[in-house]
Amino acid sequence: MPKRIDPKCLACAQLSAAEAQVRHGPEGDGCWVASRCRRRRSHYRHRVTVNTQRRERYRRAIAGAETPVESLVMDVALPPVAYLYLYRVKRRDAPIHGISAAVWRGQVKLLQVEPFHCAGLRGHEVKRAVAKMLSQIQERFPTITRFEAEVRLEPQECPLDPCPLKGAAAIAVTEEEG
Repeated sequence: MPKRIDPKCLACAQLSAAEAQVRHGPEGDGCWVASRCRRRRSHYRHRVTVNTQRRERYRRAIAGAETPVESLVMDVALPPVAYLYLYRVKRRDAPIHGISAAVWRGQVKLLQVEPFHCAGLRGHEVKRAVAKMLSQIQERFPTITRFEAEVRLEPQECPLDPCPLKGAAAIAVTEEEG
């Protein structure tokens, strides 16, 4: 446990060195010891700053950030990229509820293909619709030759209104109430 601060020394630290030697030297109460008092006065005057710096160094060491990490912003000309959004449940063999697409360049959305429902479409018809969507995107962005990634979204996230899933949920709720 740290040693307690001597209130007399704390008050003495606020005085100038000459005034402190007069008050606490041989003419005063006699507690001035040159070898000890200079260091102690400096410590008491700067202890708030020193303790704050020590705590900050400790926090950085604990966080593992003893050395500052430099940040570099890259200015790279990114090509446009197309993403295919599939609204379907997680099962691999689950039917596709809806499809949408978007073209992005970095963090900027360049094109949004409005979503549409796939109810009643068979597998080859869905593939044909996706191919048609890709060809329309290629008309505007010739460098895009394929969808970069397929993003799976839950059917409950379907933005279309009216939606058969939302209508079915509403019908189920009314049947439970009645």
